[in-house]
Amino acid sequence: MVGLKLILDWSHMADRIARRIGVFDYGFRIFFLLAPLYGALAVALWIPAFLGWVAPPLTVTPALLHAHEMIFGFAGAALAGFFLTAVPNWTGALPLRGVGLIALAAVWLLGRVGMIAIATIPAWLAASADLLFMPALALAVFRPLLHARKPHNLMLLVPLALFWAADWTMQLEFIGRTTSTAARGARVGIDVLLLLITVIGGRIVPAFTGNALRAAGVVATLKTSRLLDGLAVGAMALLLGVEAATGLSAATGATALLAAVLNGARLVQWRGERTLASPILWVLHLGYLWLVVGLALKGAAAFALAPETVAIHALALGAIGTMIFAVMSRAGLGHTGRPLRAHPATALAYVLVSIAAALRVAAGIDTAAFVPLLWISGVAWITAALIFLVVYVPILFWPTGQIDR
Repeated sequence: MVGLKLILDWSHMADRIARRIGVFDYGFRIFFLLAPLYGALAVALWIPAFLGWVAPPLTVTPALLHAHEMIFGFAGAALAGFFLTAVPNWTGALPLRGVGLIALAAVWLLGRVGMIAIATIPAWLAASADLLFMPALALAVFRPLLHARKPHNLMLLVPLALFWAADWTMQLEFIGRTTSTAARGARVGIDVLLLLITVIGGRIVPAFTGNALRAAGVVATLKTSRLLDGLAVGAMALLLGVEAATGLSAATGATALLAAVLNGARLVQWRGERTLASPILWVLHLGYLWLVVGLALKGAAAFALAPETVAIHALALGAIGTMIFAVMSRAGLGHTGRPLRAHPATALAYVLVSIAAALRVAAGIDTAAFVPLLWISGVAWITAALIFLVVYVPILFWPTGQIDR
């Protein structure tokens, strides 16, 4: 009884603290701070290890560990922030907050500590800590999806399940149960995120652009096509399946090129050139442009016309990284009741993410300049993440309105 009372007392205290500081009041607040913080830390730790300047006794290669932590650590946190915010909006359910949100963030943090410490603890223990997060996130969004009484909403759990399966594929190699599966797991994890960008980005980019242009009195013919949308999403879903089954094969390359053409056609219809005066809009188009470029490079890589690392970083750093910063910044403003105008420093962060992506792509092409390009790319990425934190910690950490005290 005493133990139960202590747990209840701690729970009530945690709820009071969460309400006072605001950061555990909604999923986007805590996870949109954890994502850039960890994104900066992971790159800062990885570059010296990758270049051999520090040599921890890793049981996995630095490149694979880096890929895992950027996909399932950095992007996983951003994915959690998005789902924990979007699902209550779509279903009308109360958001996860207080003790429940603290517990979920703690599970994510446990996974990151486990993976950073993988050289000093049993690999199975690190894997177990990491693999807890996706089921915990799925459990957090399952109840509101179920209570919405719209069965099709439960399809939102499918990308989470696929993302978790990709994580398992990497972890099985890390713990020595398989060989040569980690790289494929990383590819599938990236493809799941790209499919989400294709589906969700295909809705929000033209919608936000059209609404903003009409509000500003700008005349622009912005089109959408259900047929083209369906084909573009279908091509991305096919790419995920083909690459999971065959790796970087000719079939994967052909599917990637098809997806590039279809998504490029979508992007042209959305009239991104009319958004250049509004950073919070053009960054969405820029992120989708990186998707098209990255898919084209993946096709080239499959036919040995470009290094695979060039395509991977165009997609992961360019498309996924840019879209994550775009969505985090927009949601951080909109869901705290602020005008949807990006701070000039935030616009600089957008640019730095693309600079980081372009330089990392260049590093994969110009091997003679690999080391300096890698360093500059890393510095640009870390600077973008830190700028975002400087702007958004006051917005996301405190309850709306308290920052104006």
